[in-house]
Amino acid sequence: MTEEQTSGFKEWFLEGIKPGQTQVQHQDSWWRVMCLTGVDYFSTLGYQPGIAFLAAGVLSPLATIILVLVTLFGALPVYCIVAKESPHGQGSVAMLERMFPGWTGKTLVLALLGFAATAFIITITLSAADATAHIVENPIIPESWRSHRVEVTFVLIALLGALFLKGFHEAIGLSVFIVVFYLFLSAIILGKGTYELSFVQPQLPGEWVKSLFDQYRSIPMMIGLSLLMFPKLALGLSGFETGVAVLPLVKGYPSDTEENPVGRIRNGQYLLIAAGAIMSVFLIVSSFVTTMLIPASLFQPGGEANGRALAYLAHEHLGAVFGTVYDISTILILWFAGASAIAGLLSLVPKYLPRYGMAPGWAAAVRPLVVFFTVVAFGVTFMFKAGVDVQAGAYATGVLVLITSAAIAATTSVWKSKPRGRYYFAAIAFIFVYTCFANMSERPEGVQIALFFIGSVLVASVLSRSLRATELRVDKVVFDDKALEFIEDALNSYLGEVRILAHKAGMKDFREDENRSRFVHSIQPEEGNFIFLEVKLSDASEFAEDLLEVTGHEENGYKILRCANPAVPNAIAAILLEIRDRTRKIPHAYLSWTEGNPIAYTVKYIFLGEGETATVTREILRGVEPYEKSRPIIHVG
Repeated sequence: MTEEQTSGFKEWFLEGIKPGQTQVQHQDSWWRVMCLTGVDYFSTLGYQPGIAFLAAGVLSPLATIILVLVTLFGALPVYCIVAKESPHGQGSVAMLERMFPGWTGKTLVLALLGFAATAFIITITLSAADATAHIVENPIIPESWRSHRVEVTFVLIALLGALFLKGFHEAIGLSVFIVVFYLFLSAIILGKGTYELSFVQPQLPGEWVKSLFDQYRSIPMMIGLSLLMFPKLALGLSGFETGVAVLPLVKGYPSDTEENPVGRIRNGQYLLIAAGAIMSVFLIVSSFVTTMLIPASLFQPGGEANGRALAYLAHEHLGAVFGTVYDISTILILWFAGASAIAGLLSLVPKYLPRYGMAPGWAAAVRPLVVFFTVVAFGVTFMFKAGVDVQAGAYATGVLVLITSAAIAATTSVWKSKPRGRYYFAAIAFIFVYTCFANMSERPEGVQIALFFIGSVLVASVLSRSLRATELRVDKVVFDDKALEFIEDALNSYLGEVRILAHKAGMKDFREDENRSRFVHSIQPEEGNFIFLEVKLSDASEFAEDLLEVTGHEENGYKILRCANPAVPNAIAAILLEIRDRTRKIPHAYLSWTEGNPIAYTVKYIFLGEGETATVTREILRGVEPYEKSRPIIHVG
């Protein structure tokens, strides 16, 4: 590969990293984007009926109806509010971040990102593993393939990653074909199943009702037990979080603005409503048909209907040819279900971790993230040996925590703005909190996996922030007229030197600081005056601010520059560099050594934005300007 080709590949691969460089965001009609998020949501038909039967037995249809009611009257209203509050794809995470500023909010966001990573990564691996199950269980596939599930799953995940390296436009186009094809064939199977129950084997519904009353005796008991079993069916709620995560891909009205995308919000809500309604119909019909037509033993691990109930019915009632075609459609949608998960990760991660300084610089670009997520998916697949059932607990935990956080965020939003609906949403939040904790207690392995992801996010975030501590985090410095006047006066003084004296914001001991600095650094009054610089700490949990605004003030004859920034050394370094570039002269900055443990002050700087100011300021300048003679001079005493 030539140097030119290498450079071209690098530019393509890292597109979006350079300041001011953004990737073109493809947008499409809401129903087409619904297919992208729907490949996750609708693909659960591949395994949801089987999971429901394993959890609830003959109660599966009633438990599924409760799931649908919670979907339509719980999750759907919640996410319609989330779509309105965060139309740029941040989801409920952004709503909660606004409620809890500072490190409290950042820690909460990092924890939620850990759960999101759990849900989305397991979506990729679980769906690919189930697609593999449909491949190896097909009658025409050689028996020897069954011992190579991990390898087949690796290939499916690699193909998915390769598609996203190409771009979103191709992903959306393919998703429309896959979803329409899959739902059409599923409708045929369910129609055939309904015909079987109505005309071929009409005794089965009666036998099912009889078995219900034989086991549970009364309707209230059936409903009560179905409610208790609801947490085990929570996989059927997947898709809403990815639905709001892909909102930036939804085309709005021509009159939409970045601040007020009314059309995108409206169309995003259409997306959520349509997906919820379609899935509800398919879930209810499939639960009745599979429960009545498939023997209970076949749902068990190793059974022909385990993880593939509708596919079993396709082969059993519509023949091997149709069954194979349906297997292909199921394999496609399960494989592609990871697409919406990747889209969700690509929407969430660049919006948070780079802004917190808690991700490498390449995390601002899409393609390196795709490669990273693909490698992580390989690791999870290998760890679980491409098993479907063993990953279900972690998947449900991630999904439920995200939906619970969305319910809490929506309730808080409604509580402030719509008093009439506050108790309704509070009840929804309570249901999801209960469901979340019930699932965690029932399947603690899901929590353990989620905690691993959370711990990984936190550790990687802290390491990244520490390693990037000496980066210059300001893109642009703007001086007001008064501040520029101070700099001009300094240039016109006897020696023409710009001397910046760092001064703690809020302190009024200007004379004392000036006298001390003149004494320590042997600067006589005729050699020029100091310009005091006060940096007020803003939210220190933020890693950077693109714009630094500096204002000039005069107090008792002293000239003072004032600004606010999350990190004091960064602000000082950025101001010195801007003065150098404006005046073509090397400015001087005067700082004091910090008394105390240097390690403690370094940690304080990383997380609180101040501490070892002199040393860190010099290191930032050294990183930006390697040529010493062109570097602003730091004096410490």
